[in-house]
Amino acid sequence: MSKQRSNRDQQMRLRIAQEAARMMAEDGQLDFYNAKRKAATHLGADATHNLPQNHEVDDALQAYQRLFQTESHPQHLRHLRQTAMEAMRLFADFHPYLAGPVLLGTAGPHSEVQLHLYASTIEAVLFYLMDQGIPYQQSETFLRFNNDEQAFPCLRFVAGEDTIELVILPDTRLHPAPKSPLNGKPMKRASFDELENLLQQND
Repeated sequence: MSKQRSNRDQQMRLRIAQEAARMMAEDGQLDFYNAKRKAATHLGADATHNLPQNHEVDDALQAYQRLFQTESHPQHLRHLRQTAMEAMRLFADFHPYLAGPVLLGTAGPHSEVQLHLYASTIEAVLFYLMDQGIPYQQSETFLRFNNDEQAFPCLRFVAGEDTIELVILPDTRLHPAPKSPLNGKPMKRASFDELENLLQQND
């Protein structure tokens, strides 16, 4: 491969990362893979096999928010983290952890508050939601532990203007964190006390 072609590929890779980041920040595109594919198509590079990695898009997303959402993003992020704290109080019996963009600081206007709950059965959480009079939708999500990707139950409900996503993990997995889709390392998560400390530090 010529140096000129290599430079063009790198420039396109950067442009795709930046456009995917814009879509995630502004358009509510929450999935890295879909954002990258849509960005590539939008830039006329849908046939490329040289898509940026998730962490490259995440870096571009943080840069975009610093540049173009200087005022709105910190306020929205704090609101979502406060919503997460209220939800974690509600589900305290299920050892909740906050994960995802709300914790990482890249949550956009359409981001959900993602909590990992631990229960012996999903029915325990379902019955609790019904006792609280909270309507929900059920689906599943995939998480990776070691090299093994598994499906886990996922429950969503609306709290005010925000959507809460509950990922139900078996209580035997109380300590190990799943792998991060950004870098394959253990996913960053926060307990209630850790989130409370984070909010106080930001203040």
